[in-house]
Amino acid sequence: MLPADWRDLFALTKPRVMSLVVFTALCGLLAAPTTLPPVLAFTAILCIALGAGAAGALNQWYEAEIDSKMKRTAKRPLPDGRLDKQTALHFGVGLSGLSVVLMGLATNYLAAAILLGSILFYVIIYTMWLKPRTAQNIVIGGAAGAFPPLIGWAAVTGDVTLMPILLFTIIFLWTPPHFWALSLFVRTDYANAGIPMLPVVSGLKSTRRHVLVYTFPMVAAAVAPWPLGLAGPIYGWTSIGLNLVFLFLAIKVAGNKATEPADMKPEKQLFGFSILYLFFLFAAVVADRWITL
Repeated sequence: MLPADWRDLFALTKPRVMSLVVFTALCGLLAAPTTLPPVLAFTAILCIALGAGAAGALNQWYEAEIDSKMKRTAKRPLPDGRLDKQTALHFGVGLSGLSVVLMGLATNYLAAAILLGSILFYVIIYTMWLKPRTAQNIVIGGAAGAFPPLIGWAAVTGDVTLMPILLFTIIFLWTPPHFWALSLFVRTDYANAGIPMLPVVSGLKSTRRHVLVYTFPMVAAAVAPWPLGLAGPIYGWTSIGLNLVFLFLAIKVAGNKATEPADMKPEKQLFGFSILYLFFLFAAVVADRWITL
């Protein structure tokens, strides 16, 4: 086994995924009606980042064999032999405990409880139970990535109201079309690893139809804060614009008949835009809150 260094442990935390988690958590924290002292706000975001990293590490610990069968994950530290599974397990459990305890001490027990629940949901419900067993893994498992804005809000206020629930719902409904767009052009990887993603189980046509169908409730949830009086026109018009583009791309995906990844330009466009969509949508939540103060 090659000697491990800090970069291998950092890679276990899935830093690219963590960046989106941290951003949406920060937006939830900044959108709350009150504020935290800067040191406590930084600590809350740090705890969420550590919790997300812990979940990523435990996911890779459990899926090391699966990752070795997939081209896009074969060079991760565990399948590539740069780390052993016991190290990954201890690292993940240690980060989990540190993030939850520190969150409870720095903010409140509700935020710490939701953080703990998000880690357990991702590792046990999604990774161990849903992902290897059902094509609906992303539909239900999407809740795992939807917790951060809820945690950020709860860290500030100590409660959960309609607005953070809507932020949770947006990410929950965004996850299926986002991941199904990806799975369409990497379906061979999932098939080789024995993961029952929707394109593997139901085929390309059905998956493309599901992408479009799931886009409609996502759009409704994303626009809802404005007519409900929870956000103003800055958020409202930004949301409408972003959702029109998302819907247009989803329609293109639904109409595409390509079978080879090289010809799946609409799917790649939707996947790429879906990340920008979430960044700009949540940035608009914060802008609307602070500009209209």
